[in-house]
Amino acid sequence: MPEFEVGSNRRTRRLLRSESDRDDRGWTLLHMHALKGDLKEVKRLLDEGMDVNVAAWGPKSHGITPLHLAAKGGHLKIMDELLERGADIDARTKGACGWTPLHNAAKERKKKAIRFLVENGAFLPDSISDARFNPPLHYCPGLEWAYEELRRLQSDNSSSGETSSSSVSDN
Repeated sequence: MPEFEVGSNRRTRRLLRSESDRDDRGWTLLHMHALKGDLKEVKRLLDEGMDVNVAAWGPKSHGITPLHLAAKGGHLKIMDELLERGADIDARTKGACGWTPLHNAAKERKKKAIRFLVENGAFLPDSISDARFNPPLHYCPGLEWAYEELRRLQSDNSSSGETSSSSVSDN
């Protein structure tokens, strides 16, 4: 596998060649390209056999997956590709309530990503204040939008009797 130099910031990152190679955050190339929204590289890495659910373990990366990072960046095409390849839509990080990709999208106020995840079956507990599954709202200000989307989707489904479909566009 060819070597790739990752990062153009001041911190020097070692060369990453495989899934076992990680940067100082515990991220693989798949994590980095998912966050950047680089669909071509994400597909290439997955085609080469990288695990779609690879979790990053580092000082600030407690089990974050490429889907968490794609949701954080609002990259719908990446999210769609990852889900098509078997990504866990409800993957939880290690911690008090365990953040999901939906929480990451909500924290960054990525409305289209929130809608996409809700329409594709992301779990939401009945109550927005359920601390077992949701972070406090001051950490995740867009979570209200997720509940609005869930209500809209439930209303649309009950009135039409059909499942809503979402078009995938990052714009």
